[in-house]
Amino acid sequence: MIDLALLRDQPEIVRRSQIARGHDGATVDAAIEADRSRRAALTAFEDLRAEQNAFGKQVAKAPKEEKAALVAQAKELADRVKQAQQDSNQAADAAASALARIENVVIDGVPAGGEADFVELRRVGETPVFGFEPRDHLELGELLGAIDMDRGAKVSGSRFYFLKGIGARLEIALMNLALDKALQNGFTPMITPTLVRPEIMQGTGFLGEHADEVYHLDKDDDLYLVGTSEVALAGYHKDEIVDLADGALRYAGWSTCYRREAGSYGKDTRGIIRVHQFNKLEMFVYTNPADAEAEHLRLVALQEEMLTALGLSYRVIDVAAGDLGSSAARKYDIEAWVPTQNAFRELTSTSNCTTFQARRLDVRHRPSTGSGAEAGGKTEHVATLNGTLATTRWIVAILETHQQEDGSVLVPEVLRPYLGGLEVLEPLRAAADARDAK
Repeated sequence: MIDLALLRDQPEIVRRSQIARGHDGATVDAAIEADRSRRAALTAFEDLRAEQNAFGKQVAKAPKEEKAALVAQAKELADRVKQAQQDSNQAADAAASALARIENVVIDGVPAGGEADFVELRRVGETPVFGFEPRDHLELGELLGAIDMDRGAKVSGSRFYFLKGIGARLEIALMNLALDKALQNGFTPMITPTLVRPEIMQGTGFLGEHADEVYHLDKDDDLYLVGTSEVALAGYHKDEIVDLADGALRYAGWSTCYRREAGSYGKDTRGIIRVHQFNKLEMFVYTNPADAEAEHLRLVALQEEMLTALGLSYRVIDVAAGDLGSSAARKYDIEAWVPTQNAFRELTSTSNCTTFQARRLDVRHRPSTGSGAEAGGKTEHVATLNGTLATTRWIVAILETHQQEDGSVLVPEVLRPYLGGLEVLEPLRAAADARDAK
């Protein structure tokens, strides 16, 4: 949730942010009023309870002949306290509901508008030009024996798939490349849970407008399948005071991810661009809020290093406020060129969530006083950031960008050590013919 002091003292900042996101500015007024009512109801309850406690002591000391009347008054007061508590609880629920409609305050400079209103910051690399009709990633994957959509659908339904043979090896190689990149840059590797409790999913902001994209195991479990290891990593330090004296805490979470892709039927149904299950290595950072914007750029730089090393053409965009998601104050997407679609498609996303998630999950730190953090010093909420370092979808751009006319695919040099030195992915028939020729 947002800083209540900001909402109370500088509501115009919050209102501008809501409007930039495409929401009604009246949501801010409603939240302010609900917060005021909550505080008034809580004060009334606490005043009555204090009166009740004081009256109880008076009854205890009263002469026997006066106690009957005082007990009757005490009962009436107890009823009033009970009602005040109910009123306070209802006001607290109403305030929580109103505040939940207030999304993270966007950082100055974030473009206003929706999905189409992003700002392109830069393009890197030359888009590939072929002297033949390029194949799409699924046709290439089938030629290579790397992707099997038909059996994925048979086993699990539409938008599921098998990566097999070189396809499985390629994904593992890609993830290991990303893991090495993370290790070289001070990230702690993590294998994270993929089922989380509701309070963790809620705390990261994934149960708002897009809750229908999340798989939920109800009945006896009440657990959610994560769409990114960001969720588990954000919950890792829930209700803790973390030590940032030596710098940010950086984690790299490797996990399987699940998304229902609600509302996307008819879009990207061919191949593995938009699927229900995939693997991802996610960077997640806890840092001092003052350092969050610099850390954000650092994450983007690591993503760009990966994509450049893989020989992909890409662009970096500053995502518009209305397309950020409730937790992000700013988000940069990196989109790689997909030749057969003649378009850039998102491969990475990295978000600065400022203190929004940390307030919900109550993750704090003690700011340094200049001579080291004081054990008893005042705590403040940390900032959290997240960013993709590798995911299954990257295979799409790798196959299409590095394909050759015969259906083979050149392996980016940076991936070859992870594939036993393999330089070219050969179609199954060509590989079989080559073996027979020997």
